[in-house]
Amino acid sequence: MRLERAVDAYLRHISIERGLSDHTVAAYRRDLGGYVAWLAEHGVADSNAVTPELVAEFAADRASAQPPVAASSLARLQSSVRGLHRFLAREGLEPVDPSTRLRPPKQPQRLPKALTIDQVERLLDAPERETILGLRDRALLELLYATGARVSEIVQLDVDDLAHGDVLRVRGKGSKERIVPVGSYARAAVDAYLTRARPELSRRGRATPRLFLGARGAPLSRQSAWLVIQDAAERADLTAHVSPHTLRHSFATHLLQGGADVRVVQELLGHASVATTQIYTHVSVDALRDVYATSHPRAR
Repeated sequence: MRLERAVDAYLRHISIERGLSDHTVAAYRRDLGGYVAWLAEHGVADSNAVTPELVAEFAADRASAQPPVAASSLARLQSSVRGLHRFLAREGLEPVDPSTRLRPPKQPQRLPKALTIDQVERLLDAPERETILGLRDRALLELLYATGARVSEIVQLDVDDLAHGDVLRVRGKGSKERIVPVGSYARAAVDAYLTRARPELSRRGRATPRLFLGARGAPLSRQSAWLVIQDAAERADLTAHVSPHTLRHSFATHLLQGGADVRVVQELLGHASVATTQIYTHVSVDALRDVYATSHPRAR
């Protein structure tokens, strides 16, 4: 099969059957266009003529390009190539998948960015206190920071998940449930929302058990929750990028800086492995230096 036709078939597959976004499909199109052009330079125009050696040579060529290609871009490029050949083999358009031995480059570990406690307080104080949506937004922000829950977990909460007073039942990845304590500030904000705002929002739409509702009474979406955080960050005059995960990172960082055990933080975050949680210990180096400077007899 001609490579151009193979690429078109694959792009239709990921767009229509897998439902990938136009932005993602466009990125795959650019990557695979470069791949097809490289193969053409090496005398290959048909997908059945691609060998594992050619795929490996293409990956090595891109990895040594000047100026250097970012590891994230290389990883996406290789994902595009693997996806194409896997699709062609699965559809019977290629006898074998020549990309099975292709391994993505190791990407540098990025430390999570956390807000300071002062920045968090400014963010939480940003929503208006007397409007219906302001009460909702404040409750949402307080609960995100108080529990370290993912935004997807927060918008899936039902009112009954708060039935136990000072703890919250969270359904995480793989439908695993965990119990997370809720501090007094978050509880007060949620109580104010439930008493003074949610009944009015609920009357605007169909009955739903979901805790957080949109302006028309429908369950609040992840995208809307993200916009709430962005609006609060602008109101708080926070120049750093603030996302739902920023509050999760800040939750973990502040707990560890306050002396919490990493395995307790692991449980609160719902991480399957403590290795995932330990990335947050790197952002507490300043706290470690302070303890060392004040505790070791020959630190100064």
